[in-house]
Amino acid sequence: MSNFELIVKLFLQLTVILSTCRLVTILGRRYLKQTDVVCEMIAGVMLGPSLLGLIAPSFQQWLFPKLPILTALGDKIPHPSMSILYAISQIGLVVYMFLIGLEFNTQLLKHHIKSAGILSASGIITPFLLGACASFFIYNQGDFFQAKVVPWSAALFMGASMTITAFPMLARILYERGLAKTRFGTLALGAASVDDGVAWCLLAIVLASVKNSINIAILAIGGGIGYVIFAFFVGKPALKFFTQITKRDAGVSKQTLTLLLIILMFCAWFTDITGIYAIFGAFVLGAVMPRGEFAQQIRQYTEYLTTTFLLPIFFVFSGLNTQIGLVNTPRLWLITLFILAIAIVGKGIACMLAARLAGENWPESATIGALMNARGLMELIILNIGLEQGIITPTLFTIMVIMAIVTTLMASPLIAIFLQGTTYEKSPI
Repeated sequence: MSNFELIVKLFLQLTVILSTCRLVTILGRRYLKQTDVVCEMIAGVMLGPSLLGLIAPSFQQWLFPKLPILTALGDKIPHPSMSILYAISQIGLVVYMFLIGLEFNTQLLKHHIKSAGILSASGIITPFLLGACASFFIYNQGDFFQAKVVPWSAALFMGASMTITAFPMLARILYERGLAKTRFGTLALGAASVDDGVAWCLLAIVLASVKNSINIAILAIGGGIGYVIFAFFVGKPALKFFTQITKRDAGVSKQTLTLLLIILMFCAWFTDITGIYAIFGAFVLGAVMPRGEFAQQIRQYTEYLTTTFLLPIFFVFSGLNTQIGLVNTPRLWLITLFILAIAIVGKGIACMLAARLAGENWPESATIGALMNARGLMELIILNIGLEQGIITPTLFTIMVIMAIVTTLMASPLIAIFLQGTTYEKSPI
């Protein structure tokens, strides 16, 4: 395809993506009381082979071509229009995770570090063990893992995918409900960030085993730890100059925003090449940024464009890989229910009990369990990586996406029930 043909198709793709996401979001918020993120996940699946592909398969394949193109050398490469969508979706993820980091209050976490540690440990150990055991059960039960993946690598991947939390969605729900600065909101944010960090390290080990290179794991874990240490002890003091130039210019100027984007793209590049992925680098950079007027204006300039234009593209791109028709036998549906059950027990119930042990009352403990149980955006990211890197098959990808959607759909209604008529304590910080 020529550049002109690619851009013409891109405009139509974006039109369909944005209009579908908006329509589903309006209906989902009005009738199902769901967040925008959940509705966009559903819209992505609807535009994929699971719905649009059934209704109009030729049009769906033309609009979002998934069949690879053969090069002159006989190599298979993704269709260029899909590569463009993928690149745009990754930019949206990076900016969005930066904004989530910008809202994360590290000072609050310091005052509840013990409770957050208990919650985080329960959110890692229990789902990891259950996920690993599940992988051994399904390893020889069908076409779930690629042939090159050995059982212990499959166990690590399933453990990591069960450990993951929908951290961006969790933060958004807390923010929208005014709970981000409460004690239990801080506990949930802190534990979720640690859980996801551990999950990315586990994923790095899995990729190292699949590619037969221990250097991948060493680079990812070592690079990730080094990046965090540098960001908090060197970057955080140095980045205070953004506050100074914001005051000098009486606001965030174009030059200031450009400089910030340069730093953000560099951090995304660095964490990508080390193997812990760009979203981690973006979140940490956001967490060490100065607050106040600077942070407030950055959110104003970037949040709407990111959440309404860039981020929905990622959900649709993930939905294009979801083929619910692959789960086409009673045995596969039983396995799906089994995966869903251990996901809820391992994450939701375990974190609820841990929060109660940490001193929260039952309504707030149950709310924390519902929040931590939602997989959402982060689960889709790790599943897409697993599919792209040849770890899991489209069948297991679809089963895990179903689990992610169901656990995420559960969150908002359960939170509304648990917090009904409940007053919650604001953090003293």
